[in-house]
Amino acid sequence: MTEERTVEPLLEPRDGIPAVIADAAGLAEVVARFAAGSGPVAVDAERASGYRYGNRAYLVQLRRAGAGTALIDPIGCPDLSALDEAVADAEIVLHAASQDLPCLMEVGFKPRVMFDTELAGRLLGYERVGLGTMVETVLGLRLEKGHSAADWSTRPLPEDWLRYAALDVEVLVELRDVLHQELMESGKLEWAREEFAAVLGTPPPAPRSDPWRRTSGIHKVRNVRALAIVRELWNMRDRIAREADLAPGRVLPDAAIVTAALEGPRTKKALTEISAFTGRSARRHMSDWLAAVARARNLPDGQLPQPSTPGDGPPPPNRWADRDPAAAKRLAAARAVVAALSEEHHMPTENLLQPDAVRRLTWEPPAEITEESVTARLRELGAREWQLSLAAAPIAKALARLGTRGES
Repeated sequence: MTEERTVEPLLEPRDGIPAVIADAAGLAEVVARFAAGSGPVAVDAERASGYRYGNRAYLVQLRRAGAGTALIDPIGCPDLSALDEAVADAEIVLHAASQDLPCLMEVGFKPRVMFDTELAGRLLGYERVGLGTMVETVLGLRLEKGHSAADWSTRPLPEDWLRYAALDVEVLVELRDVLHQELMESGKLEWAREEFAAVLGTPPPAPRSDPWRRTSGIHKVRNVRALAIVRELWNMRDRIAREADLAPGRVLPDAAIVTAALEGPRTKKALTEISAFTGRSARRHMSDWLAAVARARNLPDGQLPQPSTPGDGPPPPNRWADRDPAAAKRLAAARAVVAALSEEHHMPTENLLQPDAVRRLTWEPPAEITEESVTARLRELGAREWQLSLAAAPIAKALARLGTRGES
């Protein structure tokens, strides 16, 4: 690990704050510049989570040796496929890539080879892997992180926000170079490459069948008629938020939906007595909210939602001891193996082997527990080859000691 060093504030981009590119001519110049550059390309994207509907990018930052830094407005330049093609052979360096890849792909920027500095930090055992902390720990430089939660859909973007955005890619390649060396020295470079490829190859998640069930506080709602109110209000809020391009929570907070479901207001007056409905945006749609509650109240019993929907995986682990004690023992045994290996290799347990794979393996194990059968099942569940080489044999051994199906 890198030893402690004096920390120096990183206050200004070395080439100054570049102008924001927002038209075809400016983008063409950036494409030419980055095509002529050399080495990896540092990339970051800023969204407006919590402000706007969806997770589109509102600023894309890039830096490459010989090309300098570029700040691109994807509202003015919604198609970055030419830039993507210009750097197609380069390694793209991102921090927490899974957060930025979806919005980058929306604008046509699709890395072929990637280095994720956050994921590298996890594999190397860094305790804190945020970009600012990693830059400070590894490079001895302090990044200001004051604008990470800003509304990046703001136009024009303030200069101090643009400075922050440019600095986010200023030393990302330098950070990559040090971590790459540490991965080589620790024998983890091939592990990292497998992980990076897995992130790039992960398809976007399928839409949830009942997204309204993720409403915060829904566990307080105990009867199906009240659940129907949650569903109707959630769907109404989603439609309004989508049309207005606002984050749903800015239209109506989850707390308002849950309270309305519990109280079942029948009049606008009753609705306005719920404090969470007093926000300006919520008040604007009082008739819509009341109509949604009324629809839920008048639904036939056969159209009411069920208390829960069956998942495609095992139940929550805290229920295993009651539902299947043998499975609970298998899970405990497998988790103990993963915990010991993660300590030995200095990384979080969830990076050594995906928790969902461990749960699914131990809930429904192979009919015959062998190293080969456990390896095959974990591979089906998405485990990487390096993870299998470390964990499959000791997990198989631990499960075999419990019996083929984990009988007590």
